[in-house]
Amino acid sequence: MTSMAATFSVSPPSRSVSLAVIAGLACAMVIGRSLPLTMDTISSAIVPLCAAATGEGSALDKVELITSHALPNVPGKRVTVVRVTYGPGGFTRPHRHAGSVTAYITKGEIRSQLGGGPVETFTVGQSFFEPPGSTHVVSANASTTEPAELIAVFVADEGAQLTTFLE
Repeated sequence: MTSMAATFSVSPPSRSVSLAVIAGLACAMVIGRSLPLTMDTISSAIVPLCAAATGEGSALDKVELITSHALPNVPGKRVTVVRVTYGPGGFTRPHRHAGSVTAYITKGEIRSQLGGGPVETFTVGQSFFEPPGSTHVVSANASTTEPAELIAVFVADEGAQLTTFLE
């Protein structure tokens, strides 16, 4: 399924994690636009694609679609809401999102860094905003012992790839 500069080293997650997140978001958009299914059915179809592989990061990292709707008062735009869960030590490698993203922390603490900005830590009840096209350099659970979770709300063009991982 999101402003986050200290010096530290972050290992990139496994290719499987990246592919799982991309597949999950892509499937969510396609399924949400083309099939008249309930959100429960969509979620159950997407959850296996969103689960992270073991290895770097955490086997508990996942992205779950909550809902996605066309905005009738803003033709060509869609709002999509996802839950991002990071297991202890979990993270997402550097990426960029289509459109605007607002993230709200619901569990634990999230470290985040946009572009050349500072690394910030957000706690439960706090939120941050990502302008369109910004580079999300750090998105990680601040804890190596406890899980963390955020809700991300995307407002983007219909059919846009919501997340693009950077090389």
